[in-house]
Amino acid sequence: MASIVIVGAQWGDEGKGKIVDLLTQYADVVVRFQGGDNAGHTVYLNKDKFVFHLIPSGILYGDKKCIIGSGVVIDPGTLIEEITGLKKRGYVKDDSNS
Repeated sequence: MASIVIVGAQWGDEGKGKIVDLLTQYADVVVRFQGGDNAGHTVYLNKDKFVFHLIPSGILYGDKKCIIGSGVVIDPGTLIEEITGLKKRGYVKDDSNS
């Protein structure tokens, strides 16, 4: 089972999120494995702009499994805000009414 790992060698804006977004087409699973919400990455899909701080950018692709790993420091407010925004834009299915 092949894996691709993107690791930053600096402390910040290295473009890791954009590289992950580019490589997502070849992945089954996209994992955010460490860090917090103090930084973020911006990706574009069909001219729509998305800014993520916690959720892996693979969430924009319905056939990808996205995981937030145990090394991620989660601010519940930020996570809820990202999930709510994705639901409003139709990228996350709301199963609460099932």
